[in-house]
Amino acid sequence: MSVYSVIREAGPGFLDGGIPAQPDVADHATFMNALASEGIVLVAGPLAGTETGRLRALLIISADNEDEIRHRLDDDPWVRTGRLVITSIEPWNVIVGAERLAMSGNPLPAGPGGPA
Repeated sequence: MSVYSVIREAGPGFLDGGIPAQPDVADHATFMNALASEGIVLVAGPLAGTETGRLRALLIISADNEDEIRHRLDDDPWVRTGRLVITSIEPWNVIVGAERLAMSGNPLPAGPGGPA
């Protein structure tokens, strides 16, 4: 397992008015919370100031590879409706704060992308 930073942005199906204007907010939240419960999504949320406009979100994900990330996020109701699209996936080497994250009950994977 490795750690990745993922940026997702509003897609063509994203409605004006930001997060509150989307009709399936609860379904999206349930989906994301399930990925967090599984330990796939370590942390996630909108980048400040984008919640009420054209959303941009940062996700920190634990996965084997980019294909796994795309496969898992494809089931998001906001992906199926075109509300969110992935704009970048990058491996992330966590150095500062790795111990703090591990103590919170979310240990980072060892090896590439894990604690250095």
